Amino acid sequence: MADVALHHSAAGQLNPQERIRRFALGMAVETLFLMAVGSATRVMNAGLACPDWPLCYGELVPQQQMNLEVFLEWFHRLAASSIGLFAIALAAMAWWYRRSVPNWVPWACSLALGLVIVQGVLGGLTVTELLRFDLVTAHLGTALLFFVTLLTIGVCLTPYRGTGTVGKLSWVGLVAAILVYLQSILGALVGSQWALHQCLSTSRLCAVMNSHLVGVVPPTLAIVALVVLSWRTPALHPALRRLANLAGGLVVLQIVLGVATFKLRLQVEPLTVAHQVIGAALLGTLVAFAVLALRDVPTSAQSSGLIKSSTTVDRQPA
Repeated sequence: MADVALHHSAAGQLNPQERIRRFALGMAVETLFLMAVGSATRVMNAGLACPDWPLCYGELVPQQQMNLEVFLEWFHRLAASSIGLFAIALAAMAWWYRRSVPNWVPWACSLALGLVIVQGVLGGLTVTELLRFDLVTAHLGTALLFFVTLLTIGVCLTPYRGTGTVGKLSWVGLVAAILVYLQSILGALVGSQWALHQCLSTSRLCAVMNSHLVGVVPPTLAIVALVVLSWRTPALHPALRRLANLAGGLVVLQIVLGVATFKLRLQVEPLTVAHQVIGAALLGTLVAFAVLALRDVPTSAQSSGLIKSSTTVDRQPA
């Protein structure tokens, strides 16, 4: 009965906590798509296809100037605007139902809203400042933080009962996630300065490019350790085992894509876009693993009431 009440109200509708969980995870998926569009915009040299901001050629829909580059930049802004509206709705929903959800949820949703506001400001500055590399890098870095914030909210609100066997795996997953995030920032610095092209053609910015190449090693080793330890941990929760295996598969794919983009000198745009998207998906997988692992507690402790799970909160809003 408790599980049924967790997912549905007496009227057969989703309860507030489940609504917020699904909303946050849906926004995370859209954010991943938005980052893919942003990557495509950059590699197609369409970042300044709309020379003004927030409109495009002074119009909401620049029909006369529309081409592939203009469409990419215009659609990127459109999708970003929808994410901003969804973030407002998520925060409003969390505060409206604040008595029916764990106390941290409204604050976490407010943090997500704050990040998307910062992201919007950075998006405008990247245009008005003519794609200055530090602003472009900060733009991606904030997008990734917004993405993992949404994932954290969704995963924390997901019903989960641990087995108590996770040990130190949660910290291994957290370290791996941090290393992947830092590597993503290095990748953004390479892309925003076109460091690969400049290093290969004029021997400039080779230090930036090489830092990204060398930076592959620490997160890869951390993920390998995570996968091996997960295999060797008895009675590990199946969800954690699946996430660890997924992280292992994604890091292999990411390395293959990275080598391909390097060998082809970023000339195949879909490979470059896929490289960034898989990197974000890898980061999300590690964050989901770390959050679930931190929630992993012995079943006996939960059943005895020593640990209050957020999934048991089901109060009515004020």
